[in-house]
Amino acid sequence: MQGNETLIPAKDALDHLLVGVAMLEEGIGWVERNTGVRATPGGSHPGAGTHNALLSLGHRQYLEIIAPDPNQTPDGLLVPVLKELRTPRPVGWAVATSDIEAVARGLHTAGLSFEGPRLGSRKQPDGSRLNWKTLRLSGHPYGVIPFFIEWAAAAVHPAMDSPSGCQLTSFELEHPDPEATSQMLKTLGILADIKRSNHPTLKIQLECRKKVLRFG
Repeated sequence: MQGNETLIPAKDALDHLLVGVAMLEEGIGWVERNTGVRATPGGSHPGAGTHNALLSLGHRQYLEIIAPDPNQTPDGLLVPVLKELRTPRPVGWAVATSDIEAVARGLHTAGLSFEGPRLGSRKQPDGSRLNWKTLRLSGHPYGVIPFFIEWAAAAVHPAMDSPSGCQLTSFELEHPDPEATSQMLKTLGILADIKRSNHPTLKIQLECRKKVLRFG
């Protein structure tokens, strides 16, 4: 989709990290104990079966703690995975784009099938609505391969109004087939040094005031 000269390191391309947990309040508490920063509730994702809490990582990047929403029917893509989690762990990541239609055209030219762009939104605690569009490769709902997000022009990016105090200092990707995965990311315009492991894994390190949290 892009030439090597335009490849963006994964850590820089990242818009937000999804950290999954079975119950949102437990996830918020776990993150607070390990970082000293308490994430603020973001709202529910209508039709997706999830709700979240957010923590800014600065520089238009943030951490999204995501869990099944007990007030919704649990039929979203992430819900079955989240219900199985005993401790919080990274379950996906998003790459920011200012032109998601151009991303779609690039994927089509590269011969890759994808889902979207799709409209998304959630009602925030203050009653306002946050809107965006997403696009993801077919067969890669969440995990090491990211999805793309374009925020609405009028949207306040979550990194700007979520609790601060943390920054992302390390972002590592692991996969049983690192060569093919690295090539796929290059096709998406992303540069990543992927380590070999038995399972697809995201590993992150946060520096938060006087605490360092590494997990994944």
